[in-house]
Amino acid sequence: MGETARGWAMPGKRRVLRLLAQGESYERISRVLGIPPGRAYLIATGVPADGGDTVTHERRRRPGMLPSHTQRLVNPREFNPTSHDDVERWIHRRVLADAQMRAAGEGRAR
Repeated sequence: MGETARGWAMPGKRRVLRLLAQGESYERISRVLGIPPGRAYLIATGVPADGGDTVTHERRRRPGMLPSHTQRLVNPREFNPTSHDDVERWIHRRVLADAQMRAAGEGRAR
């Protein structure tokens, strides 16, 4: 039967390529098939998306190959907010619970 992912049969190359031909992105294919986008890319192309393999001119002509930026399929951009509401609420509760922290907070300009 083959490998399984989440109890399902591992999707094959033809299925991934068919979804690509229908206009689906690797991100959407990953949601449909329940696998990471980098794995969908590997199944379709035989080339890892992390850039750890040499991509020859011949390999670039394989169906499903993206021209560049495949690293995002395995390492999506991180989001680092400058503030976080949960943290602000936690700090506020800590200040309310500590007289010394309240006194320090009262002297702080807003």
